[in-house]
Amino acid sequence: MTAIAVTIAGSDSGGGAGIQADLKTFSALGAYGASVVTALTAQNTLGVQGVFDVPAPFVSAQIDSVFSDLAVDAVKIGMLSRRATIEAVAEGLRRYGPRAVILDPVMVATSGDRLIAPEAVDGLKTELLPLAHVLTPNLPEAADLLGEPPATDEQAIIGQGERLLALGPGAVLMKGGHASGPESVDLLIQRTGVLRFAGPRIATRHTHGTGCTLSSAIAALMAKGAGLDEAVRGAKAYLDRAIAAADALVIGHGNGPVHHFPHWW
Repeated sequence: MTAIAVTIAGSDSGGGAGIQADLKTFSALGAYGASVVTALTAQNTLGVQGVFDVPAPFVSAQIDSVFSDLAVDAVKIGMLSRRATIEAVAEGLRRYGPRAVILDPVMVATSGDRLIAPEAVDGLKTELLPLAHVLTPNLPEAADLLGEPPATDEQAIIGQGERLLALGPGAVLMKGGHASGPESVDLLIQRTGVLRFAGPRIATRHTHGTGCTLSSAIAALMAKGAGLDEAVRGAKAYLDRAIAAADALVIGHGNGPVHHFPHWW
């Protein structure tokens, strides 16, 4: 059977994040990609110039079209900027019950532009976190979800991850890209314990789309049958290669994207 992964997220007109990054990642890792577009962004490497939200009923229509026909193995969820959209996605997940749901709580773009309405954050916590098999926040997103300052050391990061775990997801992957130090450490927090995934911190400003790429890589690998621990390990290795190769691309005038196809180009 063909492994199928679906991204439910916003579109990045600059091609570095969102739906575009997700579909590139699915392809690079050998999964067939389908999509449900939740918002259109006018966006490039310099920032987000505008957001147009897709009406919630049409988000539902896309979900029905995809899930009623395709045998979906895994779902990655990204930018959901409004409460109505969050509720439409949650209803669709309950209706179709995909076996793997990876929720990336996209709240602020790499450029610093906010991508979710403040009143929608509570809906994200109550409607979607309990449906997620794994939640993948970076440190500012984790702090925002909890209403706390960002964690600054590993024990504090674990503590915030455990508090997020108590809100209902099956696991929480606390991403360490915003931390400091020679290593980039991601912590997978489950009810059975904590796994530490460390790699060298790569010096580049071209990190646009890293969060989208990691969560969609986990989805692609789980769609192909990997367990969560294996999928996180493989996804982090893929992202490290994509970041390391980012400087080989010349894209735009700002924070460029990672290189999704380093072995092919």
